[in-house]
Amino acid sequence: QVQLVESGGGLVQAGGSLRLSCAASGRTFSTYGMGWFRQAPGKEREFVAAINWSGGRTYYADSLKDRFTISRDNAKNTAYLQMNSLKPEDTAVYYCAADIHNSRLDVPASGYEYWGQGTQVTVSS
Repeated sequence: QVQLVESGGGLVQAGGSLRLSCAASGRTFSTYGMGWFRQAPGKEREFVAAINWSGGRTYYADSLKDRFTISRDNAKNTAYLQMNSLKPEDTAVYYCAADIHNSRLDVPASGYEYWGQGTQVTVSS
């Protein structure tokens, strides 16, 4: 079992930055991959970024890779999503997820076994 708790969301002006955190507990954090997804109102959940168990490999949605950075600190059992140059269209609930089978980094949302409750990010214009 894995429990995930996101934090760091909030209201930010366009052009600003936020860093989301995802604190994990339960299964040993350094044994599974992590991903970030987001869901805007009226839209389907969208892949943002993924990172493997060691942090040595990352993968991004093409449209976000120039502005967003995923990372992890296995000593702190925490994954991060650094978001820069935020735009109003980045407004969404952001979720972290755990892939305990260490699938390919481009695995869809259905490949993640555990999810956090989400944190709201609102970008004002």
